[in-house]
Amino acid sequence: MTAVVDRRARGAVMALFAVNGATYNSLVPRFPQIRDELGLSNAALGAAIAAFPGAALVFGVLAGPLLARFGSGRVAASVSLLGALLLPLVALAPGWWALAAALFVLGVTDAWTDAAMNAQGLVVQGRYGRSIMNGLHATWSVAAVGAGLLGAAAAGLGVPVGWHLAAVAAVLVVASGVAWVSTVPDPPHGAGDASSSGNVLAVLRSRPALLALLAIAGLMVCSGAVEDSSASWGAVYLRDDLGAGAFVAGLPFVAFQVLMTAGRIGGDRVVDRFGPVRVARVGALVAALSLAVALLVAHPVAAIVGWGLAGLGVATLFPLAFSAAGVVPGVRPGDGIAVVGFLARLGFLATPPVIGAVADASTVGTGLVIVPVAALGAALLARSLRPRRADSAP
Repeated sequence: MTAVVDRRARGAVMALFAVNGATYNSLVPRFPQIRDELGLSNAALGAAIAAFPGAALVFGVLAGPLLARFGSGRVAASVSLLGALLLPLVALAPGWWALAAALFVLGVTDAWTDAAMNAQGLVVQGRYGRSIMNGLHATWSVAAVGAGLLGAAAAGLGVPVGWHLAAVAAVLVVASGVAWVSTVPDPPHGAGDASSSGNVLAVLRSRPALLALLAIAGLMVCSGAVEDSSASWGAVYLRDDLGAGAFVAGLPFVAFQVLMTAGRIGGDRVVDRFGPVRVARVGALVAALSLAVALLVAHPVAAIVGWGLAGLGVATLFPLAFSAAGVVPGVRPGDGIAVVGFLARLGFLATPPVIGAVADASTVGTGLVIVPVAALGAALLARSLRPRRADSAP
């Protein structure tokens, strides 16, 4: 009977990762049409979109207390369902303020779901006794890509934004509701371990816990710089510096996403065999070397291969970082995950402008030198993933 419960719980948390991956990414291909329908400039659209990550920075750390009070499974399912219900409201926004407000609220649900589903994933992983987090993040990646492709197809076929988002929301609401009934309660020790810390502010006053969370967040920032580079700068680099056409310029992002997803699908077995520190360190070094070589060769094929190998290299870093944040001694799992997520998002906001500033002063390729350096930083910080409790290792 326990095995049946565990399988259902794993299916539930996979559904939650899929819903989270599909929710915002369903919007991305429709932003140009939303901009045109509201008569917005590109700057105004960008400012409205910024409300989404901004909400996570403002309210993301509140996920920890919510998880401690209601449990990771219930919070993940209920907030996931709320985000799905809010999705069609973006299409109904009559103007900029309404659009920004809808994206802000959606950003809050995204941040809370992110923390809750990862915490629930850790609970299920503990019940399995082996790593499953990479597979859960692979589910997120597949859902994100699928939602983006569906949105692009809907836009190409002229499907109204409202109808498209309403149909997606209906599926996501059902998935969240099904997941609700199969989540499992958090183990008692999840709250007991934090009895000395009490809340997020107390965690930040604990020097050992703060240093551990800062190291894990630093690893996530370095990994995030590698991940963002393929999406934000890959096409620009191939087009501006290497003279590639529009189709070829988009291939670094595709290669990165495909191999990162493949790495996450197979990542759990590799982590179980070699351990999180070794896997993260070797993967980060692969990313650093492949991107450094790609920049030195300065050819479109080298760039595509380099970013593809980088995606494979960093595939396990985010799942392993969330796993490590959830088992820091003296910290409730939800608080640890919420704090590193908050700190990592601060870093994510800083990296693209730095690369852009260097690119404006020199070339995009010169600015991208920061990316393999960040991958080396991830390799150095891989030791922060070492299990800190006897019961934290799969």
